[in-house]
Amino acid sequence: MNFLILAAGTRNKIVQYFKRTFEGKGNVIATDASKLAPAIYEADKYYIVPSIDSPDYIDIILDICKKEKISGVISLIDPELSLLAKNRERFEEIGVTFIGSSFQLCELSLDKFSMFKWLSFHGYNCADSWMDKEEFYKAVDNGKASFPVFVKPARGSASISISKVYDKETVDLLFEHSDGLMIQQFLNGQEIGADVYIDTVSKEIVSIFTKKKLKMRAGETDKAVSFKDEKLFSLIEKFVRQAGFIGQIDIDIFDIDGEYYISEVNPRFGGGYPHAYEAGCDHMKLILNNLSGKANEKNIGAYEEGVYMMKYNEVKIIRTEEKI
Repeated sequence: MNFLILAAGTRNKIVQYFKRTFEGKGNVIATDASKLAPAIYEADKYYIVPSIDSPDYIDIILDICKKEKISGVISLIDPELSLLAKNRERFEEIGVTFIGSSFQLCELSLDKFSMFKWLSFHGYNCADSWMDKEEFYKAVDNGKASFPVFVKPARGSASISISKVYDKETVDLLFEHSDGLMIQQFLNGQEIGADVYIDTVSKEIVSIFTKKKLKMRAGETDKAVSFKDEKLFSLIEKFVRQAGFIGQIDIDIFDIDGEYYISEVNPRFGGGYPHAYEAGCDHMKLILNNLSGKANEKNIGAYEEGVYMMKYNEVKIIRTEEKI
């Protein structure tokens, strides 16, 4: 039973964990568009592939699946998730399971304003957001909004091009030079990350790990500590079940004066997932069981509290004559 990780990039730990879980059961194959993606060298085998916007990209991935007798596939980048979901049936036709949510949910997660509208409609606490800056200015004048705010692309991921803005002049300047921007309320509270796995066989939420983010760097969690709260677990279960996500997802949440606000969802392994794994949430094993046709038992909060994660820099050295 072989597994394929697309767009492996710098997620070395993710590849290592899959290799550890699949040892003796199958190989872990990785792809990336660059030979300088360090995570591909952790896999049993790797392929260099075109960018995801190449017209023959999916055909190339399907050929790899056939050649390597792949049973399951994931991607570690958001834009590719929609592409895989859109072609789910083509993968299933050759016996490959895409571990991911529907096309509609992958697209919803990419579109921050659409996610805001969904959350608001369904009654969840979330950051107020505006696509029309004039509507935002009216909200400020009426006392329903205030600075600072975040100005960011409505569609995108990885905290790219996000600006914290303190005045109207800067909002005007940003909107003047970019299209597709949205204004989002600044949530001043404790940021939380949740790593969640929804069983692909039973469709039940079987694992939830939560952490308080202590320090962020370049949009990712740099330091964090694990904790548990039944109120938060219940909120996550309600949200995930109502939305219909499946497989691995990563949720950003804020605790503001004891109330939880849902911020964003990434329907994939997040950059901070190694914290969950090391604290006791082996989602690779859950995926392996699902690929074997086995449903996992519900085991919410099965991890250690008070476990700290601290990221630090590593290097991967590859000599030209060896690999590249």
